[in-house]
Amino acid sequence: MENGKTLKSGEFLVDEISYQDVFIPEEFNEEQLMIAQTCKDFLETEVYPHVEKTDAGDIELMKSILKKAGELGLMGVALPEEYGGFGQSFVTQMLAAETIGAGYSFSVAFMAHTGIGTLPIMYYGNEEQRQKFVTKLATGEYLGAYCLTEPGAGSDANAGKTNARLSEDGKHYILNGQKMWITNAGFADIHTVFAKINNDRVLSSFIVERNFPGVVVNPDEHKMGIKGSSTAQIFYNDVKVPVENLVGARGEGFRIALSILHMGRLKLGANVVGASKKSINDTVKYANERKQFGVLISTFGSIKHKLAEQVIRTFAAESATYRVSKDIDELITKKKNECQDKGRATMEAISHYAVEAAILKVYGSETLDYVVDEAVQIHGGMGYSAELPVERGYRDSRINRIFEGTNEINRLLVLDTAMKRAMKGDFDLFGKAATLYENMDAITDDKTTDETYLQEKSRIIHNFKKAILLAIHGVSAQYGKTLIQEQEVMNNISDMMIETYISESTLLRVQKLESMNKEMSVFKAILDVNIYEAAHKIRKAAFDAVHSFADPDLTCKLKKVMDILTVTGCVNIKDARRMIADKLIEDNSYKF
Repeated sequence: MENGKTLKSGEFLVDEISYQDVFIPEEFNEEQLMIAQTCKDFLETEVYPHVEKTDAGDIELMKSILKKAGELGLMGVALPEEYGGFGQSFVTQMLAAETIGAGYSFSVAFMAHTGIGTLPIMYYGNEEQRQKFVTKLATGEYLGAYCLTEPGAGSDANAGKTNARLSEDGKHYILNGQKMWITNAGFADIHTVFAKINNDRVLSSFIVERNFPGVVVNPDEHKMGIKGSSTAQIFYNDVKVPVENLVGARGEGFRIALSILHMGRLKLGANVVGASKKSINDTVKYANERKQFGVLISTFGSIKHKLAEQVIRTFAAESATYRVSKDIDELITKKKNECQDKGRATMEAISHYAVEAAILKVYGSETLDYVVDEAVQIHGGMGYSAELPVERGYRDSRINRIFEGTNEINRLLVLDTAMKRAMKGDFDLFGKAATLYENMDAITDDKTTDETYLQEKSRIIHNFKKAILLAIHGVSAQYGKTLIQEQEVMNNISDMMIETYISESTLLRVQKLESMNKEMSVFKAILDVNIYEAAHKIRKAAFDAVHSFADPDLTCKLKKVMDILTVTGCVNIKDARRMIADKLIEDNSYKF
């Protein structure tokens, strides 16, 4: 990938990039596609045939499947070659994550191992720890788990009570505490455990081996979905952890935990795209076989509407996923040139894009929830039966809005993190917002008579950004430092930001496809509906925010401006959706 302009996290609010500076899925090279095909083949041969047994709670079977994945090298995509991995780019890691995302419970177990179960040691551990543990995690000889959540510490991770104290001889930390909702708990050999040393204010991080005396793993929890993944409580009772198993510095655990969560959100954003495509494929095949009133249900307008909307949201989520992945690759290269420790350099680059990570997590998980819900609906009574896979997909989807920080937390992070980055000087958010606010009376939609189709779409998205800046200025002036207490208003603006980033990513992909001389009609239809729907969501979110913070005179003024900035022109969304659905129906699978 050639270096071009790269925006900092959140900077999309005040700046634009060219389509030439984004990566789109249509650019995957032969090696990347081969890795994805290997993942698909593994799901077909090793995962899907056993999904009933793993969902019934066969932990040993899931463990054996994971180890097979390790033997094939699938667990080493993100790891450097010197530790037994393949050292692939972040874009390639996300493609593998997307493909594995179609694997139901296996996806959860696999991603927990390869991501949060391995990468804290890889990115923050020392060389001895990497050689001892990462090399075995890379091959599946060891399986990993990440132990952060406690009964009294979920979203507020630093409220954890698990404690570590140095032994009298100074050779061990004595670990005591309880962790819950731990993925892979039933079989993980290596636990990355977060605890406070003595009375520290913040967490530290430790590598704990399952066979250490005092480690007690409870039976698996009974869950709504992802039943094939092992989830259990773990108790640490006077566990002697060698002092050399401290990961990073004392008190660095909270930073490690947050950084790993940012990475987890990004990877989840890719996972749910793969799960969405799997659900769409199952659904269109059914719609092309099921008859009612003597005709295939895929011919009905109401069904086409649902199928098209599944595609549009998935395509948009995918566009944003690979846009930010390329940005991360660019920053990783830059950080590695600046930092001696390549592991920490990589993690700093990944965690920098915290705004976009939260956007992917929220939009992607809610897209999948929509897709699987409509999949059940299109299947009708059969969708409610455990006989077909859409029922499993529906149940498995729900956890994604809770995993890696709830969507409520992530919505708050979208705006809060962007504002904090701007306060640090990463980009001029508040200055541009103030200037726009001062010249509010002069705002128009900037429409010109000679603009092309894609220029029109670019202008509309630029106007969305103006609406966001006006809202940010308004709430900042009204609430100041107490804004964090106004979560409903923050959510309104975050929703505006999410829709804008997703729509802009979709536009950039479509622009690049046009430059590649692709047949554009169906992609323009996707973009038409996406921006049309985004405009209406942004307008409502803007109005909700304005009504909450502005006095009557200002409310009237701002609403008029928000109306101007969310105009999209005329779009025949019925015909656009039918065009998209007809392609899906004709292909009988997702090929967008």
